[in-house]
Amino acid sequence: SKDINSEFPDLEFEYSDTDKWAAELSELYSYTEGPEFALNRKCFEEEFRVHVSDKKWTELDEAQHRAHAMRLLDSLEVTAREKRLKVARAILYMAQGTFAECSSEVEVQHWMRYNIFLLLDVGTFSALVELLNMEIDNSAACSSAVRKPAISLADSTDLRVLLNIMYMMVETIQQDDPADKPEWITIKETFRTELGSPLFNNEPISVMLFGMVTKFCSGHAPHFPMKKVLLLLWKSILFTLGGFERLQSIKVRKREELGLPPLPEDSIRVIRSMRAASPPASASDLIEQQQKRARREHKALIKQDNLDAFNEKDPYKADDSREDEDDNDDNDNSIEAETFPLERDEVMPPPIPHPPSERVSFPKGLPWAPKVREKDIENFLESSRSKFIGYTLGSDTDTVVGLPRPIHESIKTLKQHKYVSIAELQIIKEEEFQKTPLSGGEEEVETCATELLYQGILPSLPQYMIALLKILLAAAPTSKAKTDSINILADVLPEEMPTTVLQSMKLGVDVNRHKEIIVKAISAILLLLLKHFKLNHIYQFEYMAQHLVFANCIPLILKFFNQNIMSYITAKNSISVLDFPYCVVHELPELTAESLEAGDNNQFCWRNLFSCINLLRILNKLTKWKHSRTMMLVVFKSAPILKRALKVKQAMMQLYVLKLLKVQTKYLGRQWRKSNMKTMSAIYQKVRHRLNDDWAYGNDLDARPWDFQAEECALRANIERFNSRRYDKSHSNPDFLPVDNCLQSVLGQRVDLPEDFQMNYDLWLEREVFSKPISWEELLQ
Repeated sequence: SKDINSEFPDLEFEYSDTDKWAAELSELYSYTEGPEFALNRKCFEEEFRVHVSDKKWTELDEAQHRAHAMRLLDSLEVTAREKRLKVARAILYMAQGTFAECSSEVEVQHWMRYNIFLLLDVGTFSALVELLNMEIDNSAACSSAVRKPAISLADSTDLRVLLNIMYMMVETIQQDDPADKPEWITIKETFRTELGSPLFNNEPISVMLFGMVTKFCSGHAPHFPMKKVLLLLWKSILFTLGGFERLQSIKVRKREELGLPPLPEDSIRVIRSMRAASPPASASDLIEQQQKRARREHKALIKQDNLDAFNEKDPYKADDSREDEDDNDDNDNSIEAETFPLERDEVMPPPIPHPPSERVSFPKGLPWAPKVREKDIENFLESSRSKFIGYTLGSDTDTVVGLPRPIHESIKTLKQHKYVSIAELQIIKEEEFQKTPLSGGEEEVETCATELLYQGILPSLPQYMIALLKILLAAAPTSKAKTDSINILADVLPEEMPTTVLQSMKLGVDVNRHKEIIVKAISAILLLLLKHFKLNHIYQFEYMAQHLVFANCIPLILKFFNQNIMSYITAKNSISVLDFPYCVVHELPELTAESLEAGDNNQFCWRNLFSCINLLRILNKLTKWKHSRTMMLVVFKSAPILKRALKVKQAMMQLYVLKLLKVQTKYLGRQWRKSNMKTMSAIYQKVRHRLNDDWAYGNDLDARPWDFQAEECALRANIERFNSRRYDKSHSNPDFLPVDNCLQSVLGQRVDLPEDFQMNYDLWLEREVFSKPISWEELLQ
């Protein structure tokens, strides 16, 4: 075959919570906003000259810095809109690192950090939240935007300036810098707590931003700069709840508290050390191979490829360097191209010994420890009992009387690898609360940032999920521009549309980049929320996941991947000389159509690979252990789409694609398995094994009819019971409220009687008391 490895090289991609700091800052600004950097500087310098001497900002001492910051903050309170915008721009220039006085990007970042901690310390953030609230409720701006035929950058100026400052602050403060002063570290932790608690505006900041997202999607505020809102929302969630390393440590802590054994491995480290597998060959490659093979057939009696088919991979050996050699030689994928070999009598040559040096660097064995659920052990024991003894014992996993020796050994092995998840314990605990609402006692709910956020978004969570998916759909590269889809380009289109070829090329890059950044932010928001809710309480996760499923998230993600993923991942939609902070400290070179077309020389686009991995992880989260949702993957014909995604040679992305293929393999039929042995083998090596999980052969297919509605309804009932028990205090069951039996206190209670009752009191006494005979003797008995 053509050298597939040169066509799809290994991608040197390091997955993380975010990209590098400079990249995350530059993605906040559209290239169309470029001229505003100079405008911000002008506003700052005008203010500065009036109040401070002709010195530079960088030459003043700390007291003067603080005094000027306080002065700017006071000026934000003015009523005149124009004046307020000027002051906000001056503050934004400070947050951008007073770049006119800096000579390098490093210097800009140093002053950004200094200025932002200063601004936060004098109380800028809460003032910005108040102004943002005013802008959100600004009905004049909303109604004029709704009436306009075309919305441009000019319609969202005030909002953009405020969101820019807020994003710069959150993004800068959450960065760890070993050189930070101790008081900065204190400020940072306080800010983290304040952002996540209902301090500003009586709700966590993320809830307020979610409100902006739904208002935008409902069509009432088409001028909202959605990319900036989503970026700020993502960074606020990341800062207040924590990223993937933090999630791992919370998980370890929770398992300890619940008395569960430690995790078998650190998944983040295992994934980082994985290597990518070669992609399966395409049909044209296979035809080419068969022709070559036919030419070779008569030359050699001994066919090495048959041996390769049998030795294709020893699953318990590491993916050693042999893999790459196999894939380079002519008979790549031989096993996918022809029926199983060794049907003709052939001589088996001795395997070719490999020099030992090649195998040193890889650990032996599979990357993941196998896991078994309690339920799997029960099922195995039940089937063994009915097979050997003819009786069953329900959920008893200890009695092994009358079972043969090998079964004892199997049970021992299964129990060694038994894994109990936090979610299983939470479900059992919830069942107890539902069964015994009185004796179950009060539940102690830890008021962490995740819990506060869940309580904040709970009332409108379905609307938030629909809104995020609507925007994701509009930003996906596979979406056609429909008239009814929402316009997400309000904060990128200039007031005057481009007139030259160069301007239109630049705007084209800007629009594509804008959409990519939106996809990146939404994919990160959804994944972070799903992971945090799952750790906090399984039913919080299930509630969000179910609403994503109801809003068609599964077909949406599959539609996203139904494109040339390789070209999406290597897209060059950026103009590095226009990126902040590069563009404010260097002279801009002359842009030409050629330089725009050439793009940067990166091997891949970090944000697009990041988005793809996030979307695959979300799809895994939604479908894992859910039979009906797995069947949705089959029904939507996801296998060929996912198989194409394997062409991306990046281990983490391949792992999540293989997981999605693994869950549906048994439903794809024998022919599919036969012609995709290479993929099957990759699943075997890279994905965790569930002992006694028959994923590859599908022998237990008839056992489970597919009833999507019944499964989802049962889950929904559990979620609703959880939400009403824990969060709906108004509808607590009156039967379970304590009853007051003391005569004194009952008679002593003040009862407010309605007015008409007081007017007709005599009538009531006559009718209910005097005219009714009471036999006191009966009462006494």
